[in-house]
Amino acid sequence: MLYAGFMSAAPPPFPTPQEPVGHPELIQLGSALEADEPCLRADAARNRARLLEAAARLVAERGADAVTMEAVAAAACVGKGTVFRRFGDRTGLLTALLDHSEKKFQAAFLAGPPPLGPGAPPVERLRAFGRAMLRRSHDELELQLAAEPGANRRFTAPPRRVLRHHVAMLLRQAVPEADCELLSHTLMGQLDPALIHHLTEQCGMPLARLEDAWVDLVDRVTGEAPAR
Repeated sequence: MLYAGFMSAAPPPFPTPQEPVGHPELIQLGSALEADEPCLRADAARNRARLLEAAARLVAERGADAVTMEAVAAAACVGKGTVFRRFGDRTGLLTALLDHSEKKFQAAFLAGPPPLGPGAPPVERLRAFGRAMLRRSHDELELQLAAEPGANRRFTAPPRRVLRHHVAMLLRQAVPEADCELLSHTLMGQLDPALIHHLTEQCGMPLARLEDAWVDLVDRVTGEAPAR
């Protein structure tokens, strides 16, 4: 599982740039129920696909707020219990809708081309990471807000832990003397979907301003000269 080492009391040392680094396995999102069924039966796979297609239609036609377990069951012509058994709750259903996008983004920053992927200096990767996160969240904002976990799970949800851990890794490479665990939370705060919604939709700020602010924050935190 991706970044399995961060569950231990102390994170393992990060490799130097000279060491070969294998690409971690992409994290699998969705409900815990799916983890217990790695090989879905054909009929179960078809049912899951039908439910996700119904949920995607609801998002496209009526917005993410219209995606309830009852509405998806009705649109897919199945019982409500079927939806709960497959996804656990509404957050699990919405997370499954975001699954494909999440996997693509993880692949990009883990194994894609630089500067987002390996091969660029850590500060350049941090700059690219934030820009990419802001653009992705802007494009999927309504769905991301609807899938946002509750306060007790916001910082422990697997997708967020993977993203924050990646930021912490780059910070350790750029400023190893800093408290990179806390700094990674600070940086991730600027990429929070609720904040992006507030700044772009309620304050009318252009996305480009948020991207510039991210680069400025990274440069100040790392002591790097501003990018030209």
